[in-house]
Amino acid sequence: MNTINLLQLALDASSLRQQVISNNLANAETPGYKAKQVVFEDILRQKLAGQSNFTGKQTDPRHIPIGSPPAIPSAQIVANNDTVMQNNGNNVDVDQEMTQMGKNALWYYALIEQLNSQFQQLSIAITGRS
Repeated sequence: MNTINLLQLALDASSLRQQVISNNLANAETPGYKAKQVVFEDILRQKLAGQSNFTGKQTDPRHIPIGSPPAIPSAQIVANNDTVMQNNGNNVDVDQEMTQMGKNALWYYALIEQLNSQFQQLSIAITGRS
């Protein structure tokens, strides 16, 4: 998995996280609503820790595969059913959601900057000038 693909997956997860946080905030007063969160970084860490560092490149279909290509992780939405914040069964903590929204926005912009850097390096490699 190359860096650009990995950054794309992280951006997708960040975008999904923003949608989930917005949905949690929209349902802050809905009786029985359980807050949800996006899990991506832990899944990615587990996938990267479990993969082999060596993978053979098959240039012919008759070649024997060496190693396995890394599985592409995807973000997952999980509900928090363990807590209750309000008497109506709702567990959305607005302060926590707003904090997570700000943190996610910073993460998204950092990913965009990293992706721009990757494209700039590719441009330099292709054209030979910065």
